[in-house]
Amino acid sequence: MAHLPVRLTPGASADRIDGWDVDAEGRPVLKVRVRARPVEGEANAALIKLLAKSLRVPKSAVSLDRGGQSRTKMISVEGLSDDDLRTRLTDL
Repeated sequence: MAHLPVRLTPGASADRIDGWDVDAEGRPVLKVRVRARPVEGEANAALIKLLAKSLRVPKSAVSLDRGGQSRTKMISVEGLSDDDLRTRLTDL
């Protein structure tokens, strides 16, 4: 199982992955924007859908571990190692 730290920006003009950045503690995070608003979990659902499509895995393999109410989230991806995950993200 791979773990992916994400910095989510809801309410964007388009759903897209902006690439890697570092958070305040210097840890790498993937910057992602979604059109959905942060209302009733819509932005989180859009994030999971976008990541599943981009990583070429079923939506059921992608889950939100931490950060449901925060912009910084931890995502788990079943069936991929951390190396596989990074490889698929660099291929985007």
